[in-house]
Amino acid sequence: MTIWEWVLKRNHQKKRSRKQEPPVRDSYMESKDTKRISPDLERNIQFIKELLGFSEDLILRRFQIYGHFQVAMFYFCNMVDEAAASVEILKPLMYTPPHLAGKRIPLNDLKETLMNDAIYHSKCSFENGQAKIVEALLRGGTIVFIDGLEEAIMLETKQVEKRAIQQPDTEQVIRGPREGFIEQLATNISLLRYRLPTTDFRMESMVIGRITKSKVAVCYLKGIVNEALVEEVKTRLSAIDIDGVLDVGYLEQFIEDNHFSPFPQVQNTERTDKAVANLLEGRVIILVDGSPFALIVPTVFNQFYQTAEDYSERFLMVSFIRLFRLLALAFSLVTPSLYVAIISFNPELIPTEFAVAVSGGRAGVPFPSIVEVLVMEASMEVLREATLRSPQQIGGALSIVGVLVIGQAAVSAGFVSPITVVVIALTTIGSFATPAYNAALALRSLRFPLVILSGMFGLYGVMVGLIVIANHLLSLKSFGIPYLSPVVPGNFDGMKDTVARWPLWSMIRRPTMLHTPNDHRLGQEVLNKMEEEPSNTLDPLKVGNRTKEDSNGISPASHGDSGSGGNH
Repeated sequence: MTIWEWVLKRNHQKKRSRKQEPPVRDSYMESKDTKRISPDLERNIQFIKELLGFSEDLILRRFQIYGHFQVAMFYFCNMVDEAAASVEILKPLMYTPPHLAGKRIPLNDLKETLMNDAIYHSKCSFENGQAKIVEALLRGGTIVFIDGLEEAIMLETKQVEKRAIQQPDTEQVIRGPREGFIEQLATNISLLRYRLPTTDFRMESMVIGRITKSKVAVCYLKGIVNEALVEEVKTRLSAIDIDGVLDVGYLEQFIEDNHFSPFPQVQNTERTDKAVANLLEGRVIILVDGSPFALIVPTVFNQFYQTAEDYSERFLMVSFIRLFRLLALAFSLVTPSLYVAIISFNPELIPTEFAVAVSGGRAGVPFPSIVEVLVMEASMEVLREATLRSPQQIGGALSIVGVLVIGQAAVSAGFVSPITVVVIALTTIGSFATPAYNAALALRSLRFPLVILSGMFGLYGVMVGLIVIANHLLSLKSFGIPYLSPVVPGNFDGMKDTVARWPLWSMIRRPTMLHTPNDHRLGQEVLNKMEEEPSNTLDPLKVGNRTKEDSNGISPASHGDSGSGGNH
């Protein structure tokens, strides 16, 4: 047996052993999900106590309904509004309604009486499955067991502390809405519905995670989104089988097309307006309970250097800023490698006076340029990470100390040349101009192999590296859509919103690459109105420019008036 055959056989055995291993699951919820509760109240109380164990926050409250029926109420005090539970549950169950006073209610009629005459909580139901009752209790519900009934009252009383809606820290905006998603899924859905008061807004939920049982919401606009895309998203999410989902980033790693690419194929955002804008284009939004981020699928490369406020400003200014963002993106990727290639292999490309200055700055530096750049790049990455992970009070001071003091000390000690410090500083600043953090991280990681190639092969190595990156981008897809769309494959309507942004009234159709059933987003009346000449109602040449009784500088009106503006 050859080594290769042994490796294949070993991998096959490992796969078979992994398939035979039972996954870790919630032992009770998976094994007894069909068992029903008992009509005996004490047995139900004992069942809850044995299953959940002793917990100080698990409250058991015994009382009587209308003074006749023995009842036990369970809830977790830290997840329930206890004042509301007392007013909306205990009080109506303990006090007999006036029209039932003095009447003996049979046990068989108790359920109907409670639902129709006593309980006025909006989210109330009767349930007999043990698993569903326990799950509702663990999610912040209140459970009421009644002696003699094989069904328990299940009320949704969840109230968990949450932070206020505020501007996202990761996506700053100059002009635009200041609200962002928070950790509570219900609040995030309400923020989307607030901006989309339409019957076409759809939200489908599923539960992912054997232990965390995280609620995942798939949001889209019916009639705009391609139904095949929605089905593909739900298929990929349904295939996820994991112990817990704590953030949408967990889901992103399962549903992306290429798991080994440095470039993100799924976009994330904290901004509600950005999520709504992508819904209107025909994309799908994925939310997870407990995460303030939303996933946007599918995603193409040009989305990562665009911002939500690009559509709030005038198109000329936005196109100008976008161009500089794209230049900063390219600058941060290739500048260190170009510097190493030119210094090490092609110094004749540098102007003479500048070459003299560079050689003077490098005098006494003991390391070649590639070592300088790699050390400085690694130092900047360490400093950046230290700044991000440090407490907010010292993060700013740490960055200033690191950049100024350490950089100046390295130059003074002859460890690096001043021109290297300048190149690395400009590269770092250029990477900050990329709005999407995950895309900027991909470009930062690609700088290192480019620098190594430039140190080994010069400009030829830089070009080979860029060709490999371009070829990789051309091969990427996000839910079947080419990553460089609409540039490759080319689409003229889609190119109106790439490097330059055309006027909003000229972008008539939604992105063609999404294959939406309804691709028109502008009405014909708007187009006709934009083609008309503007009606300058208060043009002085038409109505004159008389001010009160002053006739100084009055120009005649075009309609024969003397310029007095009528009888004013």
